[in-house]
Amino acid sequence: MPPVWHGHPDYDVPRDFKGYGETGLNPKWPNNAKIAVSFVINYEEGGERSVMEGDGMAEQNLRENPGGPPRINERNLNVESEYEYGSRAGFWRIIRMFNENKMKFTLYAVAQAVERNPEVAKRCVEEGHDVASHAYRWIEYHDMAPEKEKEYIRKAITSLKGLTGYAPRGWYYGRNSPHSRTLVPQVYEEMGEELVWASDSYADDVPYWVDLPLERDSPNPKGLLMVPYSYDTNDFKFHVVGSGFADPDGFFAHMKNAFDVLYEEGEKGAPKMMTVGLHCRIVGRPGRFGALKKFVEYIATKEGVWVATRTEIAEAFKKEYPYRKGYLA
Repeated sequence: MPPVWHGHPDYDVPRDFKGYGETGLNPKWPNNAKIAVSFVINYEEGGERSVMEGDGMAEQNLRENPGGPPRINERNLNVESEYEYGSRAGFWRIIRMFNENKMKFTLYAVAQAVERNPEVAKRCVEEGHDVASHAYRWIEYHDMAPEKEKEYIRKAITSLKGLTGYAPRGWYYGRNSPHSRTLVPQVYEEMGEELVWASDSYADDVPYWVDLPLERDSPNPKGLLMVPYSYDTNDFKFHVVGSGFADPDGFFAHMKNAFDVLYEEGEKGAPKMMTVGLHCRIVGRPGRFGALKKFVEYIATKEGVWVATRTEIAEAFKKEYPYRKGYLA
């Protein structure tokens, strides 16, 4: 028999199966927008697992050629060069396109990766794109001791603030631990910084509040606003064997279908948000990039589309729906 699970009061969070129910919740986007579209660029190149960082192997996830056993304590120059493509070429192709279309995105920045190419952060700040945290390194955190994880959280906040001039207002791990939802806001509080939103959730089409375990006895709880992310409208599925996108046309069709459904719901008075997850070394490749460009051009023809950063979406939601403890109770 498997071991019996016992929750910890400082880290345990309840599950919520009801959400906003059948009637939903109108987020009341600015200018009565019918849909909020959030483009996210995951910048991981240089923060992934590497023998040179003492990880014992090269990164095994989200690579073009996933075959073969991992090489233990041996550099894999092919994998390294795939990641380098994302920072050398892919990112610049993507940012040029968004700048030309005057659309803002959120950069999920792995701090160590941006440290190795600080021009990425500089250009994002100059163009008004939002730089959020994607942790200090793009590694697994689920087995990490809480104090060590807190150290990595502090390093990420300090590093990105030094590179951009502000502490990241949002956070997305992707490889989070059971402690992360407590530890991230806790470290922000300890450092005197503001965490506006977090995105390690896939539970809804609009933001929602959660109570924080460590605030259970607080007279002035702040809660945490979850701005849900998406694994389905995400280019990482090009690298998912058997259940991913077989070609760029499939990627475009999937994004368009998702947009059309959510846009129609917005026209009927129930606006939603749509997230498109991107990676520099994946959609930044020429053969896939056209699908993203085509989608951007498609939504630009629609009326009432608000392309916004995740911080803009979070701030708009908080204005209409400020936190109260037991928000969904």
